[in-house]
Parts: sequence; structure tokens; C-alpha cells
Amino acid sequence: MMRCLGAFVVAAPLLVASAAAPALAQKQGGILKMYSPDSPASMSIHEETTIVSERPMMGVFNNLVMFDQHVKQNSLASIVPDLATGWSWNEDGTELTLPLHPGVTWHDGKPFTAKDVQCTWDMLTGRSSEKLRVNPRKGWYRNLAAVTTNGDYEVTFHLNRPQPAFLALLASGYSPVYPCHVPPRDMRQHPIGTGPFKFVEFKPNEYIKVTRNPDYWKKGRPYLNGIEYTIIRNLSTAILAFVAGKFDMTFAYSVTAPLLKNVTSQMPDAICELAPIGVNRSLIVNRDKPPFDNPDLRHAMAMTFDRQAFIDIVTEGQGDIGGVMQPPPEGLWGMPPEVLKTLPGYDPDVQKNRSDAREIMERLGYGPNSRLKVKVSMRDLPFFRDPAVIMIDQLKEVYIDGELEMIDTANWYPKVMRKDYIVGFSPVAGGPDPDQNLYLNYGCGGALNYNGYCNPAVDELIDRQSIEANQEQRKQLVWEIERKLAEDGARPIFFYDRRATCWGPYVKGLTIMVNSISNGARMEDVWLDK
Repeated sequence: MMRCLGAFVVAAPLLVASAAAPALAQKQGGILKMYSPDSPASMSIHEETTIVSERPMMGVFNNLVMFDQHVKQNSLASIVPDLATGWSWNEDGTELTLPLHPGVTWHDGKPFTAKDVQCTWDMLTGRSSEKLRVNPRKGWYRNLAAVTTNGDYEVTFHLNRPQPAFLALLASGYSPVYPCHVPPRDMRQHPIGTGPFKFVEFKPNEYIKVTRNPDYWKKGRPYLNGIEYTIIRNLSTAILAFVAGKFDMTFAYSVTAPLLKNVTSQMPDAICELAPIGVNRSLIVNRDKPPFDNPDLRHAMAMTFDRQAFIDIVTEGQGDIGGVMQPPPEGLWGMPPEVLKTLPGYDPDVQKNRSDAREIMERLGYGPNSRLKVKVSMRDLPFFRDPAVIMIDQLKEVYIDGELEMIDTANWYPKVMRKDYIVGFSPVAGGPDPDQNLYLNYGCGGALNYNGYCNPAVDELIDRQSIEANQEQRKQLVWEIERKLAEDGARPIFFYDRRATCWGPYVKGLTIMVNSISNGARMEDVWLDK
């Protein structure tokens, strides 16, 4: 009988390990096979913004620290050492020192040292001669003054001011350590890491392959001989292949609620977990392009959305309404529903909201016989296409007619960052901690702040919450930021998705995280019981 573990199950023991280690004796060997729903631009995690690159490559690398791979809910309390053996802060919280594991080697045999850590963060902060082609998470490190080494096996991160959650940045799946001796251009096509798996090959639109690292510094890991990702853009086709036994598991968080029913009926032995992905869906607007430079028009757009309709149609009632931060209980920082309803545009009386929005549009000269036509850009994936169609339909309520423009994933980030769009439908993901999310997506000049929103008062609040060590006081500051962003119509959010991951009952040691789509793919503890 199929076990479908819904949100009510995965949310219960959020702060404890789901299983620190499988009860059975782990078996060595086997190639884990799964599909991937898209073809990434490159294999370089530091230059990519989507999990179709990051998840397959997370096992090629190590971090200094990481989120425990067997704890479902990411938090500062779930961070464990990785390449570092531990960490310590100085008295005023501005210096983070991490001793490093000796004897670690890169996949090409060269030794890993503190210099590699220094090189990586000098590159991320733009201080090195080696440059990344794109640097999506540079904003995470605006508070980092320098990284210094003390011999080969100790590094210190020097901060301009206290930042208690800085460890969360280092623990992200998007924060691997890169080798000093390999230029960034080579990392795009043939990455070299210290991780449990070695990169084998990436053939665009066909597959990604990694193989076991026999010299991995964590003795006995990994259990798998390798992992193969076959790129299949059509999710229905991919699910049919999984049900037919061609894959051992689905790509993480890729099974939509309707497709989950197919697995339920056709593969009763499958194990599936339906979990929140920690990523919302949002409206982005190019504020430099008339008439969208008018804040009243943007406000009217934000007021027209029926968030519950997105959830009912796209997730068959399984999604969540939320703001900038993922809603509780899986999200640690989001507003509770009773507070969220008080934000502009979140009043559950959708018809009243739309009536107010139409009044604004009519004052601007629009109406039933004078409609605004616009192209709506989005990544060409069903996860985005279906809700984008709903968004376009709802914009019609305020005299806006949208035409869908679908963009290949490899071209999406460059396109939106050069503001080559007018209106768009975009996911928003930064990470489970406010410092990961707010600076990137809403801070002035943030690398993922696609629509160019900039409010110095909000930037000041973002800094204040970042410095705050008291978690309850920090949460109140985050909620204050939430309210201000909603009032400004910074990036209207539709809903938070929930999707399933399914695997054969013989796949062991896998944990599906509930507040991050990108932090649980090291795969060094996964094994096949067959």
C-alpha cells in the first residue's frame, strides 16, 4: 500500500531528526536513477539560481557547515560541521572562526586547505582576480569584511557588524567551497569538488551523471556507486517512466498534486511525501517601463489576486497563503494567518479588493473598452506555466490582458536581471532564514531583486533584524518588513506550493526537508536495499 505522508505528518516533529540513521545495515553499491525536469545552464552552483543545477551538484561538493541532512526543518539549531570541525564566535559576534578537517583532497588529488575557503569567498564578494560570470548570491555577503587564514586548517570570517544568522548562509546548499586552482569557467562544465560524488558528464537536455568518490574523506560514504539524472521536461512522461520502473525516484519536489494521484493508483508500493517547498510564486513588474512605473497601477494589480483560487486549482487545496517568509508551522519566520489577513491585498474579501482595484484603474484611464495589453514572461516549466495562466486570467478583472511568453531556464536569469521583460511570473526562494531571503530578493541592488524594488527604510529594517540576536524580537522586525513590502507592492506573492517526492521502497536514508528545496541533496547517506 502506498504511503503518502502529507503535510500534517511531516510538520509534526519538525525540530527533531526524522531518523539519524537507517535502522537496517546500509548496503554499498548501485546507481540511483531519477529524472530531472529541466536542463540547467551550467554545473556551477555559485553561478546558478535553480535547483536543477544545484541539487545534482550538491553531492559533488562540501560546505564548511551544512544543515543536518536528516532534520526536516532547517534552522540555526540544525546546522552541523562539514569541512569545518566546528566553529566559534568572538565576544562581540563579529569574527567566526572555523577549524578545518586535515587530509581532505579535491577530486583531482590536490589538497584542500584554508586558502580554498578564502579564495571562494573572495570570489563571491568580488575581491579576487577570478570572476564569476554571474554572482546571484553576492548580496548574502555584504556584511563580510574579509576572510583570513591561520595556517592551512583554520579560517576566520570577519564581519562589519554582528550577524547571528551568518552560519545559515554558509550552511546553504548554494554555498559550497570551490578549489583555488580551478578557474570559474572550468567549474561550469567540469566541476571539481571534495564531495561524496565526482562529476562525470553533463549533456544538455539529456542527462547529468555523477559517480562515487572512492577517496571521500568521510569514511564509508557514500553508499551509492553513482547517480544518474535523465532530463525529461514533460512531467507526465517522467512520472510514467517512474511508475514503469525506469527510475528509482522522482526529482525532489517535482510531483504535483494531480500527478501524485497517478502514482497512487499505478504504483501502490511507492513511498511519497507531499511537502512544502519553501518557495513562493510572485508577480514581478519592470518598474522602469511605462505605464508600470506608476505605483497606483502596480497597487491595483496587487489587489486583484485571489490567492485561494491558485491553491485550489494548482495544488488541489494543498498549498499555503503566505507573505515574504514561508508561513508556519514549517516556516519559522512567516506571519500567522490572522496577522497576514491584515496586510494590503490579503483581505479574504476578493470582490471588495477587485472593486477597489478597478476604481484605481479607471482613474488611470483604463476600463472595459480601454484595456492594457502586456506580455507576461515566465520560465517554461509546468510548475510555473499553470499558475501563470491563472494570474493572467485574474489580471483581466482589472482590465489587463496578458500574453504568455515562455523562457528557457538557461536564459531566464540573464533576461530578468537585464530588465528585458515587462511583467513576469517568478518563484521567490532565498532560504529558510530571513538573511538569505530579504537581502537577495528585496534589498536595494539584490541580485534576485528582479523588479528593482528599492526602499532605504526597508534596507535599514533588514539590517536591524539581521543584527538582532533575540529570535522573538527579530521575528517582530521581520513582520514589520513584511507589512512594509506589502504596502509598497514590492513583489505581490500568490501562494506557497506543496509538491511530492516519490521513491521505491528500497531507496533508504532519504530525508525530505519542509522549509528548503535546496538544502537536502548531499545524498551521501542514501542507499539501495536491493
